[in-house]
Amino acid sequence: MIKRLARCIREYKRYALITPVLVLLEVAMDILLPILMAVLIDDGIQAGDPQIIAKLSFALLGCTVVALWMGVWSGHTAAIASAGFAKNVRHDLYHHLQTFAFENIDRFSTSSLITRMTTDVDNLQHAFQMIIRITVRAPFMLIFSLLMAFRIHRRLSLVFLAVLPILGLSMYLVMSRAHPIFETVFKMYDKLNTVVQENLRGIRVVKSYVREEHEIQKFKSTSQDIYVTFSKAQKLVSYISPVMQLCMFGCSLLLSWLGGRLIVFGEMTTGTLVSLLSYSAQILVSLMILGMVFMMLVISRASAERVVEVLEEQTGLHSPENPVTQVRDGSIRFENVGFSYSHDKEKLALRNVNLTIQSGETVGILGGTGSAKTTLVQLIPRLYDVTEGRVLVGGVDVRDYDLTALRQEVAMVLQKNELFSGTIKENLRWGNPDATDEELEHACRLACAHEFIESFPDGYDTHIEQGGTNVSGGQKQRLCIARALLKKPKILILDDSTSAVDTKTDARIRQAFAQEIPNTTKLIITQRAAAVEHADKIVVLDEGEIVDVGTHSQLMERCDIYREVYLSQQKGGAAGEAV
Repeated sequence: MIKRLARCIREYKRYALITPVLVLLEVAMDILLPILMAVLIDDGIQAGDPQIIAKLSFALLGCTVVALWMGVWSGHTAAIASAGFAKNVRHDLYHHLQTFAFENIDRFSTSSLITRMTTDVDNLQHAFQMIIRITVRAPFMLIFSLLMAFRIHRRLSLVFLAVLPILGLSMYLVMSRAHPIFETVFKMYDKLNTVVQENLRGIRVVKSYVREEHEIQKFKSTSQDIYVTFSKAQKLVSYISPVMQLCMFGCSLLLSWLGGRLIVFGEMTTGTLVSLLSYSAQILVSLMILGMVFMMLVISRASAERVVEVLEEQTGLHSPENPVTQVRDGSIRFENVGFSYSHDKEKLALRNVNLTIQSGETVGILGGTGSAKTTLVQLIPRLYDVTEGRVLVGGVDVRDYDLTALRQEVAMVLQKNELFSGTIKENLRWGNPDATDEELEHACRLACAHEFIESFPDGYDTHIEQGGTNVSGGQKQRLCIARALLKKPKILILDDSTSAVDTKTDARIRQAFAQEIPNTTKLIITQRAAAVEHADKIVVLDEGEIVDVGTHSQLMERCDIYREVYLSQQKGGAAGEAV
């Protein structure tokens, strides 16, 4: 885990190495001050020597200025190193996420990934800054202060050794109990992010069903759970502070009492006791800082594990060593295909799928909810790998293609359409970054989107809000279809992507496809039988298996499922027209 995170320091390694050096120089100055103070008291003030007083006063001032300058400089370099480290961690996380297959994304919820890239990385940034600065300063200050205390008076300094085992045991007990609680807290943060994300994305549904109070209560409940659990962990960690204070203030009292007796009996000078008490204060402060660092490290350990878990997650989808980089045509063949999301052959979502589609054909895929229609087409661009059998595109197994080359030739308009913040032009150019304005307009005419775009005051420069909230569902679908067409793919997959479009516009889109892109293989997933009535072939799916394949007339004759769906929808349409 540490090695993996250490690789994120990279170009900020120089700052990360300079900081501890500056901190050590600062510690050296702080350690020197009590010694100079002792000499100043014993040989200067008590002896009444003004030269020694002046000389040591300047020395004390010089050490203080140097320590201050080193502290400021180390703070500056530590800030640069920690911020750069956090930047690189976020970069590596985001870059690695882009390599994930759908099954990797399914393993981590979206809200969890967001928490890991924000809250967890922030924790790591604070922890890293503490490690290279405070975690260096406190132990060295503690060790050198103890050494100097023993050098001044060995017997009195044994007081410090008596409390160290108590402090060590206390820290161990707190860490072993607090760490699992912090792990639970971060999982609760994931849940809280899910609640917020769902509420914001579905705010129109929330308001239309007047469920604001329900959502507020759900948020309060999750937030309360975090409060209770986090408080429990913080209470455990907070026990360290009073234990430290009890031990170290007890040490200071003992030193003052015993040191006073030694001064009375002439066995110790006043300067020596003052310096010993100064080192005692430094030891106390060091231990207090260690307690704070300890708490931060306990929290950041859970964050580090969560971040590294994502960084070490490996996708099962890779391009082969010598990949095929050209897709010959848009032909598709499924050979004895079986697929399971859990890789369990006993729980197959698709079973015994055998299907041949010629390049340029228009194929309708029809089936009820949960019949695995979307699962079937996701195997074509290799968003998932088959569990059994194989899928061939252009006569080549999809696992033999370079992933980028394969997906460049397969355009998908998903069931859940996504538009991004930016202008309509910028969204369309996701399909082809180099598309001209004429090509954008042509694609939009094919998708029946040009008319409504022109009705906007800014036309193609109209700004799309996050998630496309300022366009209707049908407009969003048509923009996504136009975006897919700009790829000029060999295979076009429309996953229920005209569900929000009226039947007349749907028919116009299908007619434009037939006339303008006859050589592109078109797969149309739909719930409406009429939408694929004129397809070259129609695939009927039921519970992950192909029930029948044929034209509309063939299926009306021999497929009970298709005939029942078609007739029921025709009756429903007729009833709607009558009303």
